[in-house]
Amino acid sequence: MNTPSNSNLYTIMNARKSVRAYDPNFQITKSEIEDMLKQATTAPSSSNLQPWQFLVIQDQDIKKELRAIAFNQEQVETSSAIIAVMGNSEMYKKVDQIYTQSVAEGHMDDSIKEIMIANTNATYPNAPEEVRMNIAAFDAGLVSMQLMLIAKEKGYDTVTMGGFDKKKFAERFELPAHIFPIVLIALGKAAAPAHGSSRLPLEEVASFI
Repeated sequence: MNTPSNSNLYTIMNARKSVRAYDPNFQITKSEIEDMLKQATTAPSSSNLQPWQFLVIQDQDIKKELRAIAFNQEQVETSSAIIAVMGNSEMYKKVDQIYTQSVAEGHMDDSIKEIMIANTNATYPNAPEEVRMNIAAFDAGLVSMQLMLIAKEKGYDTVTMGGFDKKKFAERFELPAHIFPIVLIALGKAAAPAHGSSRLPLEEVASFI
C-alpha cells in the first residue's frame, strides 16, 4: 500500500530542519513542553525500560552558563528552552514499577509481568555498563527524534547538539554516576530560515536481498 507523500506526517518530516537562529523573545510555556515530552515518551525502548531522563533548562542565567559548556553555540542562549536528553544506565531498577503499571493499564497479565521482570533482572544487571549505556543512548535517539517531530507539528523549531562538554555538564548539574548526558535539543521559534541539506542516494545506503 502506498502512503501519500502529502500526508501530515510526511509534511512535518520534510518541514523539520535544524534551526540555529532563534527569536530570543519567544517563550514556550512549561505546560506545552511537558505535553511534548509526555507524547515523545511513547517512543519504543529496549524491554520498555525507558532509560531516558530530561532536564529542561529555561532560566536565562543557567542557559548562559550552559552556552560556555556547549562551546559557545548561540542557540543555547536564544532558544526558548534547552532540553538535555540523558541516559540511565541503571534503567533495569525501574522494572517492577514499569510492568506493574502495564498490568494496571491492562496491557498484560500478572503471569507475563513476572516473566518480563525475571528476564530483565537476569539480563540487564549482568550486562557490562558500556552495553547498558549504548542501549540507553540508542533509545534516547528514538525519543529525541519523536520530540523534534512533535515540536514541529506544534509550529516550533529544534536542533540537536552533541557538541558539548559532557563531563562539565554532568558536574554542573550534579548528575549521579548512572545518569549521563547524551544530547541537547534547542527548542523555540526560528528567527531565520534553516539551511536545507542533501541526502545520499538511496542506492548508496540501502541494499535489498
